[in-house]
Amino acid sequence: MQTPFIHNHQFNYIQKQADFLLKTLRSVVDRKVLETVRYTVGTNAVGIFDELTSEQKQLLEQLSTYETAHELQTYLNRIESYLIPYPQISAKQIQKLFPKAKKLKVPDLESIDYAHTTYLRWTDIATSRLFIVYPYEGRFLGIEGRITPTNKKGYCMFCHRHQELGFFNVKTKAHSPDNFSSIAQYVCMDNIACNHNITDITMLEKFLLSTVK
Repeated sequence: MQTPFIHNHQFNYIQKQADFLLKTLRSVVDRKVLETVRYTVGTNAVGIFDELTSEQKQLLEQLSTYETAHELQTYLNRIESYLIPYPQISAKQIQKLFPKAKKLKVPDLESIDYAHTTYLRWTDIATSRLFIVYPYEGRFLGIEGRITPTNKKGYCMFCHRHQELGFFNVKTKAHSPDNFSSIAQYVCMDNIACNHNITDITMLEKFLLSTVK
């Protein structure tokens, strides 16, 4: 039985390294340049993990050895089996995270691709509310706020990709229950695209944690 050790955002990062290698293979003839890129890709893939067994390290380093698009895709398909899925969560658990949201519309939990989900998010179109549920240190964080389409493309705060953006505004309690402030960022309008593009959770966690203090 294979032990999962790759999170979705790490898999996305490895996939981008594979794309970089393939682009180099197709455009570079200088062997020294190619060898440098191979070394960089392998090092980068290993470098995003804090701890690895020797077998896991060896598996990741294999990325740098492939020659064709088919070989790279076969490799990516293989390492997908090592993905750590988003933790199981029920509709009741989600509802408890948002006690003030009356008639909360919970997403169809059976249709979600949990292996490729870093953070669970959905939009209630009727109220223009964006809901986020994120697993953090053994518990779930629930954040909600108003999302307003900007009707333009830009860089998403969470996945750092050029996407259709929305202005996400979250109210936070300042120092007393009656004293509110707000935190806002530009984020993807497309829930699935953001999860498929995110390669680093630093800014996502920073934003989410700043809203729940």
